[in-house]
Parts: sequence; C-alpha cells; structure tokens
Amino acid sequence: MVTLSFFKYQGFSNRWWALTQMGTMPSLVKKVEGLSFSKLLGSGGKQGFSILPNFGLYGLLCVWKNEASATHFFQENSIFKNFKHHSSTHQTIFLKTLSSHGKWDGVEPFENLKEKATGKIAVITRAKIKLSKLWHFWQFVRPVSKDMYKKDGLIFSVGIGELPLIQQATFSIWESTEKMMEYAYKDAPHKQVIQKTRELGWYSEELFARFSILSVVGEGIIPLDTLTTPQL
Repeated sequence: MVTLSFFKYQGFSNRWWALTQMGTMPSLVKKVEGLSFSKLLGSGGKQGFSILPNFGLYGLLCVWKNEASATHFFQENSIFKNFKHHSSTHQTIFLKTLSSHGKWDGVEPFENLKEKATGKIAVITRAKIKLSKLWHFWQFVRPVSKDMYKKDGLIFSVGIGELPLIQQATFSIWESTEKMMEYAYKDAPHKQVIQKTRELGWYSEELFARFSILSVVGEGIIPLDTLTTPQL
C-alpha cells in the first residue's frame, strides 16, 4: 500500500515548524514499523515542476509493507499527530501501485505489477536533475508546467520534491489513463520535453509510477467531489 499525505500550514510559526521538519523528520519516519520507503516533500508554487516553493504545503509519501502498519501510523503515531496538530488541514490519499519504472535514491520503491487502471488514475513522476543540465532543463520545462493546468482530463496536480531545482516530482490525478497518455505523448510541448530528455540526458535518476485510488481521508487539498472513491 502507498499513501501520500498533504498538510497545509498557516501562519509564520507553523510554516517555520514545517520547514524545519525537512531536515529532522525523515530519519524519524524511517524508523516507523512496517514502513519500507518514505519521503517528506516540499511543494512548488505551480502544478508541475516549479522553481518557486510553497511554504504552506508539504507532503509525506509512504510505502507500507501491510495495511495494518499504515492504519496504526495514521491512528496512533505521534509523528503523524504532530503534523496534524500544526497544520490547518490535511488529507491522505491511499493508493495501489499499478506500474512503476525507475528508481528513487537508488531503490525501486513501488511494485511494478503492470496492471491497467479503470477510471481515475494517479501518477507520480520524479527526476533528479544533473547539476550541469539545470539551466537547459528549466528553460524547457517551465512553460510546460505552467500550461499543465489547462489539459483536458487533469483533476489535480501539484509539484513536490526534496530539494528545490534539483530533485523534482509531480503528483497528478487524471480522469483516465487515456487522458493522461494523451497529455504525456501527444501534447506537443510535453512531447518535446520527453525528446529533449533523451537527447540531452538531463536526469541522473528518474521514475514514473501509476496508481489506482483506493480511498481519501480528510479534505481541503483535493476536492472530494472530483473523486468517485468513498471517504473512510
């Protein structure tokens, strides 16, 4: 099971607290029983890859060995309770991995079941950009990310990442696999970015994963009326 939790923070003290967790919390979260992979992620000011940070929104990505461990964490763990305490609103999306290609920090965090989705689909794209390629990357990617919100079939998208500029990811939800594929491979600007990636070798590491949405708990991030899955 995979979960992605979002937390919104208001006020300087709460936002400062959230920012400081980026340096201290990852080592604590890794010790949680039943957790095989985790990342505390900042967010960008745009829907896709962005150079502008959003200090009011953070994400916690977790891959669980079993459902019981995930349930215990969200109901009992002091780390998660502390995140909720400081946030103004929070929401957790429960996901099932359908397919995954690539690595994140040298590991393959998600299963590659090669299953197809029916209905709405969630996608994580992540890349670690080579320092020597930063300027060329952002020259091409910024216009594409800016235009992403206009795409047919896109329900939700947010830029997330561990390090500004260098380690970038996008979490998005689409009406269907077909709509997502149409954007990924038929949209002219995005198709050009894919071609440039292959030609210029922008990334030292990249990952692309698809998920079905099992359930959503909480509100205030993704409008629940856009999803067909019930709230737990």
